[in-house]
Amino acid sequence: MSENREHFSSRIGFILAAAGSAVGIGNMVGFPVAATKNGGGAFLVIYALFVVFLCIPIMLAEMGLGRRTQSDPQGAYISIAGASSKWRFAGWLAVITPFMIGVFYMVVTVWILGYLVHALTGGLDVIADPEYFGKFINGNSVFVYLIAVAALVYAILVMGVRNGIELAARIMMPALFVMLLIMVVFVLTLDNAFAGVKFYLVPDFSAINGTVISGALSQAFFSLSLGMGILITYGSYLRKHNDLIGSAKLVAIADSLVAFTAGLMILPAIFALEPNTNPGDLSDSSVAMIFTFLPKIFMELQTSIGYFGASAVASLFFLLVFFAAITSLVSIIEVPTATLVRKYNMSRKKALGTLALTMGTLTLIATASFGMVDMFTDFVGYGGKSKSFFDVIEDVFYQTVLPFNGLLICLFVVWHWKQDKFNASLGEGNSRFAGSFLQKYMNFSLRTFIPVILAVVFINTVLDIYFGMPLF
Repeated sequence: MSENREHFSSRIGFILAAAGSAVGIGNMVGFPVAATKNGGGAFLVIYALFVVFLCIPIMLAEMGLGRRTQSDPQGAYISIAGASSKWRFAGWLAVITPFMIGVFYMVVTVWILGYLVHALTGGLDVIADPEYFGKFINGNSVFVYLIAVAALVYAILVMGVRNGIELAARIMMPALFVMLLIMVVFVLTLDNAFAGVKFYLVPDFSAINGTVISGALSQAFFSLSLGMGILITYGSYLRKHNDLIGSAKLVAIADSLVAFTAGLMILPAIFALEPNTNPGDLSDSSVAMIFTFLPKIFMELQTSIGYFGASAVASLFFLLVFFAAITSLVSIIEVPTATLVRKYNMSRKKALGTLALTMGTLTLIATASFGMVDMFTDFVGYGGKSKSFFDVIEDVFYQTVLPFNGLLICLFVVWHWKQDKFNASLGEGNSRFAGSFLQKYMNFSLRTFIPVILAVVFINTVLDIYFGMPLF
């Protein structure tokens, strides 16, 4: 099977695709706001430490497992553990997780496209109305945008790894970086913008507590697409002579750089256009920031650059976020696609058609869970709150299962695959890895504190979301 497996055409193709999977909505908005509300520069330092000392070893574990087995998560686990092993559960969970997160991400991407179209067609004043978002997500137009997003994702994925995923990443990722830099340069020319830069970068260590540290870890973990099976799948599209270690480092750097730079766009804009805004009052929700707060901010620009100019800036922002969402969505859906192609010997077209029926149905239900259909809006209750179908997907798969998947991959690599075999696999393509500090650190960290941290995060998340009794 691996002999016929499609591969990325080059290392840079893999890096751009993997970075595209990591760079998403959370980087564009969630990271800057989290940093601002949690100590500014101090949060950035903690985040960077988590990326280097915790996330990169897990990245290498996922990528290494994928490259070694040349398979998707479900196939990767059974390739090493055996078809009858209980580890099959971990493999299937690593496929089901992106399947369900794809539903969540599809809904949000549809909203982004709708706002992008409004901004492009002169409707900035419409989307700047705080009341509009509720009307939009319950209107029939969302289903039109859903068809458009699904068609675009299908067109990319049906072309395969090189002509679809890699080509899209080669176009979208450089474009995303350029658009982000243009937005940063523009925002920094606004009056009072550097007050936002100062607030963003100057450390406030007094704000650091257990919640902030947990938030930094969660942000780092989610930002790098860990626990979703994506890096296992993308790793399987690498050849054994590719330098996996160097590639993982570059992906982490690219993702963190985008997140950091996005902060230089969001916070200065807020301080420049809404100088009386208290950053501590900013919403923790990326969705609320993108669809209710920021359009109002862009509308304020018409006093200095006119309505057309303000619309152009808003359009560029929503195009930027749309590109980030599409690259992430493509990588998320590729995981179950790869599993269907391998395990059931389907063509990519048939696999994507199967996902269109199953994931598409769930996406329709999630789209209708904001007031269109009562039974999906008040779907279930836990933690003392009523939850919609969309909320359940976010809570269960995005918040809870990801750190658990990370814990499973650590335990599997160290205790089942065995550390020496894992080290030998990582050494392929990088002769300097054997005996290096990184090898020694990974041997120690994956056996000791990394699984403990992930277990604590998982337990705390369960207690917090479902019982309202967090440990910290």
